[in-house]
Amino acid sequence: MRIVDVNEYYSPTGGGVRTYLDRKMRIMAELGHELIVIAPFDEDRVEERPDGGRIHWVKSPPLVVDRNYWLFREPAPITRLLDELKPDIVETSSPWRPAWIISRWRGDAAKVFFAHNDNIGAYPQRWLAPFASPDRIERIFGWYTRYMNRFLQSFDAFVTNGPALAKRYRRRGTRVDAVMPLGIDRGYFSPALRDEELRAAMLAQLDLPPQGHLLIGLGRHHREKHWPVVIDAVQRIGAQLPVGLMLLGTGPQSEALQRQIGGNQHIRLFRPIYDRERFSRILASADALIHGSDQEPFGLVACEALASGLPLIVPDDGGCAEVADPLFAETYRGGDSRSGAAAIQRLFAREPAILRAAARHAAGNVLSDREHAMALLAYYEGLLSGRAASPRSSAGH
Repeated sequence: MRIVDVNEYYSPTGGGVRTYLDRKMRIMAELGHELIVIAPFDEDRVEERPDGGRIHWVKSPPLVVDRNYWLFREPAPITRLLDELKPDIVETSSPWRPAWIISRWRGDAAKVFFAHNDNIGAYPQRWLAPFASPDRIERIFGWYTRYMNRFLQSFDAFVTNGPALAKRYRRRGTRVDAVMPLGIDRGYFSPALRDEELRAAMLAQLDLPPQGHLLIGLGRHHREKHWPVVIDAVQRIGAQLPVGLMLLGTGPQSEALQRQIGGNQHIRLFRPIYDRERFSRILASADALIHGSDQEPFGLVACEALASGLPLIVPDDGGCAEVADPLFAETYRGGDSRSGAAAIQRLFAREPAILRAAARHAAGNVLSDREHAMALLAYYEGLLSGRAASPRSSAGH
C-alpha cells in the first residue's frame, strides 16, 4: 500500500507532527508499505529516507507568524505529484488549502482526512473563554463545522487520533468514521527506569528533601497549555505539602511563567531534554505527571508518563482525561487552580505503593506507535476493499 500525506504541519524544524510522521515512515516500511509526505518548504526537493519513505518538498511561501513553517499556495504542484505517485490512500490533516486541493483532485486514491487537532477548541474556546460560555462559542463558530462538512463530502473517511476529538466532532454533527488512537515509542519508556538517587537529586534542585513530592510537567509554554493554572495550583498546595514542580519546555510564555514563579524555590523551569534516554529516566523518576490543558486532542504526554509508571493529575476534559483512570489518576476542573490544588492533595494522600502499582500495571496497556500503524493499515485495507466492492466514479470525489 502506498500512502501519501499532504501535510502543511511537517517541516524540517517541526515538532510533534514531524516526530510522528518520521517514525510512521519507518514503521510502514518495516511492515512492507510506503508512506510519502508532500510538504511545503522554501525549495522544490526530494528527500529519500534511508530507512523507508520520502519527502517531496514543494516550494511555498513561509508562514509569517512562524518561520518554521510554510503554506501551500498553488494546487498544481500537489496534484501533479499525486498523479505521478498514484497513491492507494491520500491523507491530509489541514482543513485549509490541502483539504480543498485533495477534495478536488480526480485521482483514484481513497481520500482520508485525519484530524489531529480541533481548531475551535484550540483557538476560539481559549481566546473567548473570559467573555462567553463554551456552548455559546460553539454556536458562534458553527460556520466552521459547516465549512468542514462541505469539503468532507468529497472524502472517503474522516478519522480522529483519539476518542477526545471524536466526541467533539460528533457533538457538532460531523460524521466520524474511525478513531485511531496514537501510540508512543514504547522502547524508550518503562517503570524500570525509575532511579531513586536521580529523584532525590531533582528534589534537591527544588530545595526539597527526599521525602518531598516531585511533580513533572511537559509541554510548550503556550497559552493553551494553561501552565499558569498548574503553577498556581502547586503554589496553593505548597503551604500544606512539600511539593515541587519541574516544568520541561519552552515557548512564548516562558518569561511570564518565570515571573509568576518569582522566588518560589520549589518550582523551576527547565529547557526540553532531547536526549531520549535521559528524558525517559527523568520522567520515570518523578512521582506524578501534572498537566494543564483541557483541549489536548490526544494525551500523548499522559501516555508517555503512564508508560513510565507515573500516576496522573490532569484536567477532566481533553485527551489526557481519556487515559486518566481513577485507579492511578486524579482529575480537576480545567482552568481552575483551586480544583487543581485539591487534586494534588488527593493524589498524595493515597497510598504511594498501591498508586504506583496501579500505574505500573496500566503501563503495559499503553499503545505503541507500531500498534497504531498496524491498526491504521488494517482500517485502510478495509476501506480500499469496500471501495472495490462498490466503486465510485472519480466525479463523485
